Amino acid sequence: MYSAAAAAAGPPRRDFISVTLGPEEVVGVGGYNNSKAWRRRSFWRKWKQLSRLQRSVILFLFAFLAVCGVISYTSMGEAWKSITNKSLDEQRTEQEIPGLKLANPAVLPAPQKADASHGDYPELSLQKPPKPPHVRRGPSSLQIKAPRRDMRLKTRHDTIRAVEELVEADKVEKTEKSIISWRGAVIEPDQSTEPPSSKIKEPEKLSSVEAEDQKEPVPINERQLAVIEAFRHAWKGYKDFAWGHDELKPLSKSYSEWFGLGLTLIDALDTMWILGLKEEFEEARKWVANDLVFDKNVDVNLFESTIRILGGLLSTYHLSGDSLFLEKAKDIGSRLMPAFKTPSKIPYSDVNIGRGTAHPPRWTSDSTVAEVTSIQLEFRELSRLTGDEKFQKAVDEVMKHVHTLSGKNDGLVPMFINTNSGQFTHLGVYTLGARADSYYEYLLKQWIQGGKKENELLEDYMRAIEGVKKHLLQRSEPKKLTFVGELAHGHFSAKMDHLVCFLPGTLALGAHNGLAADHMKLAEALIETCYQMYAQVETGLSPEIVHFNLHAQKGHKDVEIKPADRHNLLRPETVESLFYMYRFTGDKKYQDWGWEILQNFNRYTRVPTGGYTSINNVQNPSNPEPRDKMESFFLGETLKYMFLLFSDDIDLINLDKYVFNTEAHPLPIWVPA
Repeated sequence: MYSAAAAAAGPPRRDFISVTLGPEEVVGVGGYNNSKAWRRRSFWRKWKQLSRLQRSVILFLFAFLAVCGVISYTSMGEAWKSITNKSLDEQRTEQEIPGLKLANPAVLPAPQKADASHGDYPELSLQKPPKPPHVRRGPSSLQIKAPRRDMRLKTRHDTIRAVEELVEADKVEKTEKSIISWRGAVIEPDQSTEPPSSKIKEPEKLSSVEAEDQKEPVPINERQLAVIEAFRHAWKGYKDFAWGHDELKPLSKSYSEWFGLGLTLIDALDTMWILGLKEEFEEARKWVANDLVFDKNVDVNLFESTIRILGGLLSTYHLSGDSLFLEKAKDIGSRLMPAFKTPSKIPYSDVNIGRGTAHPPRWTSDSTVAEVTSIQLEFRELSRLTGDEKFQKAVDEVMKHVHTLSGKNDGLVPMFINTNSGQFTHLGVYTLGARADSYYEYLLKQWIQGGKKENELLEDYMRAIEGVKKHLLQRSEPKKLTFVGELAHGHFSAKMDHLVCFLPGTLALGAHNGLAADHMKLAEALIETCYQMYAQVETGLSPEIVHFNLHAQKGHKDVEIKPADRHNLLRPETVESLFYMYRFTGDKKYQDWGWEILQNFNRYTRVPTGGYTSINNVQNPSNPEPRDKMESFFLGETLKYMFLLFSDDIDLINLDKYVFNTEAHPLPIWVPA
């Protein structure tokens, strides 16, 4: 109700707030209007308010981001250009050779010239090389095809080039660390080796050569390049002072003759092919084509001629596809056949390849068991290639005869057999060393070569290994090394030839082909022993023969060496077994052990003017007493197995497709037609 009093007081009171605005705040009179000019003035005012340090940091960050942007743009541009060019190149190659990939490995790659010279002995890093994809090189069948050289040569050549450039760079970096040792060999200082680590992985089985051709080639690593350098140094001596002769005498810069058939050259043919030494191989091939003549009045040893000459020619034929080598193999094989014309069919040891006559040694009518039972791989393969059964028939008769003989001791055989009676002689003496060693090796390898069908061979091999375990195995003191001794008329001798070191590799090969797993365990124990035959010696090189201590004696090692046994002939057996062990286990320690051996060959056996020499005293590092002889097997076996040992490509001479003869010449395993 509106009262009279309120009416008398007048209208209600109202409150107001007054705000006075300066001219700079009034819109449209110099105030904020979102214009560019206003924003520039505002930014500059804020920038001026920053300290000098703050402004410097901000400017640096902007500059850094700008540089990164430029670099990223450049890299992306080059990558895109590379991809585009590669695509164009592949399309061009496909148009020229339909179906051909740029990386096109061969059955075995054509030999390649490794151009770089590494001096007497380059400083090589022990750094583990990168492990590229495996490449399958072995043939999928026994059909021989001449390699397609064009693409293979380029691929392998580029690989060798790239790795050699790395080695050269590393060598320059380390030159100041090198030292000069006996006989002028350049040696690298002691370095730690790679620890055992990665294992080789078995590649997936490929069904065809076309599938194999899609694999990238495996690069040659630094240790393999060191083997190539060693081979070239040895070959230089042979070429300069012994060309076309049997063996080099590197100190006197001359040669020695055994058969007068160029043994070293023929023994080294397939090694040069595997190492990729194109120029050296072609030079040697010309000598074989123009100068190798078997029609000469000379006595040759059946066994040595078979494993070195016949085996070398057959192997080179298979790897190269060059029929020249098969024709030469037919010639020498036919000329050796008179050795089998004996009353017992056990061959004589010596053949005159010009006259076509054969005879036993002048001092006996016996042949050694190893010699008559270690020629089978070669003659059997010659029959398969030529279609002439006489070669295989002759050697198979020998094996069947030996299979039935009495005089064995739980599968172990005596060392001698009479060519007239066909019976073992000198009964009661059993060894896996000289005169018997390769009998056991060829039992297994013939079984593998023939497709694992000849059960008598397998039975004899398995029985012999059991005989070794029962009668010849012992352990040394103090390290308890497992070794293979000898048995003479019931008395055990703790003597072991270096030749016996073939056994770990043979046992591993058998285990790989499905034989008892304990064969691999024994192989692992024995290869350790063979390595210790090097490691416990002053020069790091094994003597020809060692004796093991069976009882612990203060101050004595496991290995004892007699003065008559302390020579080293550059033998391959330990390196051979290291190759098999690494190939089947992937354990890097086997490569490291082989690397040590190669370094010691360079320290104590290398001759500055070319070649390597056997030595008389492995216990004297200051004067190992060089013998002035380089055996042909140093190039044919030792360096070949070294190269294969250092390879991470399990298909470089695939052991499911090839079997090595006792001179390291690979021959194909037969498969059903």
